[in-house]
Amino acid sequence: MRARWLPPLVAVALLLAAWQLYTRASAISPLLLPAPTAVLRALVRDRAAIWHNLLPTALEIVLGVLIAGALSLVFALALHVWPPLRRALYPLLVASQAIPVVFVAPLLVLWLGFGLAPKLVVIGLVCFFPIVVSTLAGLQAVDPDLLKLARTLGADRRQLLWRIELPSALPGLFSGAKVAVVFAVIGAVFGEQAGASSGLGYLLTVTVGNLQTAEAFATVLVLAAFAILLFGALTLAERRALPWIHRDRQTT
Repeated sequence: MRARWLPPLVAVALLLAAWQLYTRASAISPLLLPAPTAVLRALVRDRAAIWHNLLPTALEIVLGVLIAGALSLVFALALHVWPPLRRALYPLLVASQAIPVVFVAPLLVLWLGFGLAPKLVVIGLVCFFPIVVSTLAGLQAVDPDLLKLARTLGADRRQLLWRIELPSALPGLFSGAKVAVVFAVIGAVFGEQAGASSGLGYLLTVTVGNLQTAEAFATVLVLAAFAILLFGALTLAERRALPWIHRDRQTT
């Protein structure tokens, strides 16, 4: 376990050291790039405000990912079971990713108000695509010989789906969810910047507008740490739910 964490810790330490040396050696203004020590002081000094704004953002992200995950799974299953539906809707799903979130978020605030709903929709939009694509790929990657054997033994379409295809798609579902949680943090920030009175996205807008660059960097640092925490939680859940996948990886 210690050996696994050592390389990223060393990489982060080297990055921070290079950042600190650059801010000391160059004439760059702290308003443009504060030193890591200034960011750390801002993180400690404003910890109450950061924690107060972290709670609504965390709620938005967790709820948004859970809702998007459930809807994505249902949608992927529907596209898999009905090929005509997949041919009709899959191009629209791909095209939807070309719509900028910064364009959609203000419109959602106008339509749905300044509450939780527009943030959940924004997070759902950015999370939906990676989960659907990875889950659908897992559903379609099942060994045809395995399906053939199951049909020979008398399995019907429903049994094939729930006992063979869906379990085989779970690694893809988790992979898509791990990508989605990172996008969810970005979506939450865009949603809060479009219209909110609290949240880390709101705090980021305020600090940037007031030229509090160190405080803005501290907010971004907390967002990044929360994304890593969610990614790690999903990785742990995947290890618990699919232990055979990780055993196979360790033996290869």
